[in-house]
Amino acid sequence: MSPRDQQDRTLTERVRKDDKLAFSVLFTRYYADLVRFSYSITHDRAAAEEIAQDLFVRFWEERRQLASIHSLKSYFLKAVQNRSIDWLRHEGIRNSYMSRMLEHPVIIQNDTENYLLYSELESEMQAALSKVPEECAEVFKKSRFEALKYEEIAEMMGISVRTVEERVSRTVRLLRLQLRDFIALF
Repeated sequence: MSPRDQQDRTLTERVRKDDKLAFSVLFTRYYADLVRFSYSITHDRAAAEEIAQDLFVRFWEERRQLASIHSLKSYFLKAVQNRSIDWLRHEGIRNSYMSRMLEHPVIIQNDTENYLLYSELESEMQAALSKVPEECAEVFKKSRFEALKYEEIAEMMGISVRTVEERVSRTVRLLRLQLRDFIALF
């Protein structure tokens, strides 16, 4: 173990015992490098700073639960890498959503209206499902709401794939029938 790793272990032990000075030493030692590393992934200075700061906040908040860390630097770098990748994923989703909203401004204007319609449809769907035979409704919910494959449902419920197919088809027919007035409105 390198002298630096030994110092880090000693400082981490002190942090576990609420030593703010030890925490400050670790913060000073690693913060700038962690920001640079995060920036190399995110290419966003504010995000990189926030990621590094958040890491240290969590490190302090969870100090008493810290497991033995062999290399604090590796631990910090891996944590920053994971958080930076998560940030990129989130940004990708956010940018995709914003692009769609800008391409289709009608969606933004009707967002509240769409939510109300969706909410009403969901209520109608639940009411209609309550009138469907239980074994059919259960298979339908697993297929449509839990996105399970027919094979998974069959194995889970101890029935054949063909039975799953039949129950889903039957449920769809019954729902169309029960929701026809609601669907006709639109």
